[in-house]
Amino acid sequence: MEVTLLGTGAPAGLPRPNCPCAACAVALGEDARAATAVLVDGMLLLDLTPGAAFAAARAGHSLGGVRQVLLSHPHDGPPVEVPAGLPQPVRVPDGRESTLLTGHRVRAVAMDAPGTGYAVTGPKGQRLLYLPPGASPAGLENGTAEAYDMVLADVVGRPDALARLRAAGAVGPATDVVAVHLDHDVPPGAETVRRLAAAGARAVPDGATLTVGVYEDVPDVPRRTLVLGGARSGKSVEAERRLEAFPDVLYVATGGTRGGDSEWASRVAAHRERRPGSWRTTETCDLVPLLAEGGPPLLIDCLSLWLTDAMDSVGAWDDAVWADAGERDLRERVRELVEAVRGARRTVVAVSNEVGSGIVPATASGRRYRDELGRLNAAFAGECEQVVLVVAGQAVVLRG
Repeated sequence: MEVTLLGTGAPAGLPRPNCPCAACAVALGEDARAATAVLVDGMLLLDLTPGAAFAAARAGHSLGGVRQVLLSHPHDGPPVEVPAGLPQPVRVPDGRESTLLTGHRVRAVAMDAPGTGYAVTGPKGQRLLYLPPGASPAGLENGTAEAYDMVLADVVGRPDALARLRAAGAVGPATDVVAVHLDHDVPPGAETVRRLAAAGARAVPDGATLTVGVYEDVPDVPRRTLVLGGARSGKSVEAERRLEAFPDVLYVATGGTRGGDSEWASRVAAHRERRPGSWRTTETCDLVPLLAEGGPPLLIDCLSLWLTDAMDSVGAWDDAVWADAGERDLRERVRELVEAVRGARRTVVAVSNEVGSGIVPATASGRRYRDELGRLNAAFAGECEQVVLVVAGQAVVLRG
């Protein structure tokens, strides 16, 4: 079963007409995208968009053989004229299945937002799932579905949809996840590729023809990632974004609670509100056992607070205790943590502050903390497949 993506953009396309934003300004060449429309084996058209016939011609195809046109969502742009010879577009009621004369079976999938998804099974059994923008399949139960060979979905706009599909078993290790309905939320080019790769997905240019069921070499999601950044740099948002397309994430908060500190409470609340509802949270600095266990991905936020707790426990702020046994005890704790990271078999994303580039602390204890955090970050990074530095909300890949 062959799928030709006549367009891969949002309903208004990319760049959006008359939009002055930076993402639209650089959406040129292969990064420019028409509204998403999908041609399956030259016979089934999913979504009719302006210029679909010309897009098909540019891709080396004709719409003359199309036997059915299905709509997934109402278009935000002007009404689309149906090209001569094409059947009238229709929307299949949720749950209904139809079989084309060509042997393709199409089932309408209910969404949690306005629109209709379509599950297409080819004559030889290949399975494709196409989702409308801003929507996720409704009624999925964990572990109940069979994996699709290919999924076309709004990965950037609804990463939680991909998480739900993974939890249900509809997306497996061999599923080719291709992002469509791409909008100006993310700068195109390298940044889009990076974010999609972190979710186990990819983007292709308009006009690309893909074969459903053929393995594609999509970059593996790194098992261990360290996200560094200064205060309010966006490092926690970057770390959370890397796992929002995966179900059952365990969020490890190392900061604990601080009774009577309303400012700290508001920070914690803001973090909680950002997390997907399916994530679980544990508040602990005992990271070694969690890293040794199997299970869902870990998001550790953050190592700098873990270090504060470790330095408190070994008496690092007292010069005499530090000189006697504190430094040795801290080194041992860091060594145990680094060894646990090295042996981790679950996906790990850890956050840490980068404090060594600013003003030299005025106190000996401040300088001690700065030095130890630098050592910890370097040792932890040495065990990670990917290391990212976030500056002004922009992620710079240092490794991986």
